[in-house]
Amino acid sequence: MIQITLPDGSIKAVAKNSTAMDVAKSISEGFARNVISAKFNDETVETTTPLQTDGSLVLFTFNDDEGKKAFWHSSAHVLAQAILKLYPNAKLTIGPAIDNGFYYDVDFEGVSISETDFKQIETKFLELARGKHNFTMRSVSKSDALAFYKKENNGFKVELIEGLEDGTITFCDHDDFTDLCRGGHIPNTGIIKAIKIMNVAGAYWRGDENNKQLTRIYGISFPKQKLLTEYLERLEEAKKRDHRKLGKELELFTFSQKVGAGLPLWLPKGAALRDRLENFLKKAQKKAGYEMVVTPHIGQKELYVTSGHYAKYGEDSFQPIQTPKEDEEFLLKPMNCPHHCEIYNNKQYSYKDLPKRFAEFGTVYRYEQSGELHGLTRVRGFTQDDAHIFCTPDQLDNEFKNVIDLVLYVFKALGFENFTTQVSLRDPDIPEKYIGSDENWEKAENAIKSAVIDKGLDYVIEYGEAAFYGPKLDFMVKDVLGRSWQLGTIQVDYNLPERFNLTYKGSDNELHTPVMIHRAPFGSMERFIAILIEHTGGNFPLWLTPEQVIILPISDKYQKYAEKVSSLLENYEIRALIDDRNEKTGRKIRDAEMQKIPFMIIVGEQEQEANTISVRRHGGNDLGTISVVDLSTLIKEEINKSI
Repeated sequence: MIQITLPDGSIKAVAKNSTAMDVAKSISEGFARNVISAKFNDETVETTTPLQTDGSLVLFTFNDDEGKKAFWHSSAHVLAQAILKLYPNAKLTIGPAIDNGFYYDVDFEGVSISETDFKQIETKFLELARGKHNFTMRSVSKSDALAFYKKENNGFKVELIEGLEDGTITFCDHDDFTDLCRGGHIPNTGIIKAIKIMNVAGAYWRGDENNKQLTRIYGISFPKQKLLTEYLERLEEAKKRDHRKLGKELELFTFSQKVGAGLPLWLPKGAALRDRLENFLKKAQKKAGYEMVVTPHIGQKELYVTSGHYAKYGEDSFQPIQTPKEDEEFLLKPMNCPHHCEIYNNKQYSYKDLPKRFAEFGTVYRYEQSGELHGLTRVRGFTQDDAHIFCTPDQLDNEFKNVIDLVLYVFKALGFENFTTQVSLRDPDIPEKYIGSDENWEKAENAIKSAVIDKGLDYVIEYGEAAFYGPKLDFMVKDVLGRSWQLGTIQVDYNLPERFNLTYKGSDNELHTPVMIHRAPFGSMERFIAILIEHTGGNFPLWLTPEQVIILPISDKYQKYAEKVSSLLENYEIRALIDDRNEKTGRKIRDAEMQKIPFMIIVGEQEQEANTISVRRHGGNDLGTISVVDLSTLIKEEINKSI
């Protein structure tokens, strides 16, 4: 049985087999703007109730993104209340929900908050939450809102209210606490059962370094203690898998302040891994009819003015490079597509020549603020597995579906099989964000929707996530820790071909404008490898891992036999190295485990006499004594299953 508690306190019972949508539709439209609570099989579930455009009511639980947002936004209110109870002179500013929890920016007026204060804040938070105080929204006039916060002597809230229109201002009350708020809450504080203050950081008021620095307190909360425990366990696992930590341990990449922040240096093992990824995709692209091209790392500023990138992203690019003796301005290349347009423009094509598929592993440069840099996931110089397909409108559907197949092939080979797709469209309320005609946008959007439906992909539509020149299909991958990452993108573009005057001669002997598909299965090589490291924990697919086998001779006497085994493996195109250090075999095994090398071969007198090898798999599985041929066959079969 499902029970719904309406705002007036009455109970509405709904059949046991009802869905959340059935429940929503069963509630009168008059309650649509209010918050309700629901009990599913006697378990309380937090809900919010936004009014849909068709007037129907939709319930959200903590399993939904909207439900989490309401839960964590409500928790931010309780955190703010707890802070004022403990620090009465503190001044509250803003406290939104974020992807994982919430934060509140506070002016503690000289009081320093540290990790030693977290427990006290958490205790007060839970004490207040147990009161089961209802969250209630109310409209407030601008004058009353200003008067309230002037009496509170809170200049931050006064500044916010001064920027709002009268008639749009709302307060949220719970218990003895009131906050300026737009809404989106759970029914009452009692639904919050667990809280963890994660950390504190400095934050300038309204993000302006000229303003006062505040204390930002980050927290996360859950409707069950078990969920918090599981979350903290995942965080610990994420720390073990952190690509910055594993990248150092596995000797894949490094950074140097002398080179510059956000500019990774790839070490030999990391460079080899990158090379294998590139060769893997190049091979697949060659079969799909792509041609490799190479473009320079800089381009004239006018190139990016023509494409529209400079107007949209000029502030996020490195600033123009002035030539010393000529009146020219160059930019470090922020993207590859304008260069590929000029490659297409090198000659006149006929419709019989299309599609043209130009691919490049092109390095681009974008200025990121130092505080936003994060290992390989946020850098200033990165390589895209970029390609641009120039085709006729009639070829668009087939070409787009072929790219989908390529992306799915890449994901399967690398173990990313838990994904959804997002059709990213323009925001109709902000037309100035985009270039091109409505007609072109409609054609591009319809092409993506049609292809996704035909391919049977699980997808959602997100408005406002399109590129400025066209809509796109983004692949949202979940890793083993349940985190979602955007990997792989395919974009349909009618606009850049027009801006660069790209043409082809049609069957009517007239010039026509081609359609352009932008695609990148990996996206950024740097970011892709970072996610791959964390997804696999450094245990890369066998075909990709830097070393597939390590040979451990138990003493110097068996060094030559180890070299013979290595040579045999090399003949079978298996990557092997010899650990010839003067260390005990147990130490060598432990170090090989740390390096996450898939197979360890141990050779000594018995193996040398029998011309065999003793094989141990990473993780401790002993495969026993076998021949080099048997091991080579095992490795080849495992690789063939994955790619």
